[in-house]
Amino acid sequence: QVRLVETGGGLAQPGGSLRLSCAASGFTVSTETMIWYRQAPGKAREPVATVMYNGRTIYADSVKDRFTISRDNATNTMYLQMHSLRPDDTAFYYCYRVVGGHWGQGTQVTVSS
Repeated sequence: QVRLVETGGGLAQPGGSLRLSCAASGFTVSTETMIWYRQAPGKAREPVATVMYNGRTIYADSVKDRFTISRDNATNTMYLQMHSLRPDDTAFYYCYRVVGGHWGQGTQVTVSS
């Protein structure tokens, strides 16, 4: 059974950092294309960062040079390291497995002073 569980959200100050985790079960994250999405209040869900099956990474312009997507084979977990956080990064963040279209439950990130 496929399961995705996001953790690591919370409150951060502008300019701060957070690391989100997406623990996967039922498949191997290192061999598949995975995406971090986010959804802010009143806005559509948008892709933030993608790691392809071959390791190539793609970032939304709004997070380039601030966010880093990665995955750990040993723990079967995908990460999103976020630096230089801004108030407009406030959103629910979700991990998504492209094959099969599986979503996690999401984790809230709030950036505020």
